[in-house]
Amino acid sequence: MINASQIKPNAPVVCSKDGQFAVVDHMEGTDTIKLNKDDKGQHHYIPMSWVTKVDDKVHVDRPGDQAMREWSTTKPTAAPPKHS
Repeated sequence: MINASQIKPNAPVVCSKDGQFAVVDHMEGTDTIKLNKDDKGQHHYIPMSWVTKVDDKVHVDRPGDQAMREWSTTKPTAAPPKHS
């Protein structure tokens, strides 16, 4: 499992085809990566579950075009606690 502390600001985010499609802004908690603003001034968010490895880049498990279709433009909210 990837440790969120391995993901650093300004690290390139690359797709499964090794093409860069984003840059890390910072971690939002331990399970969401906030990406730098795109050319329209919009932040995007991707889940840690997409990350396959971290070296000098953050590698995700899908092609860039798919990642950009599936990323979120809103900060994910924490799930409410479950009551038993």
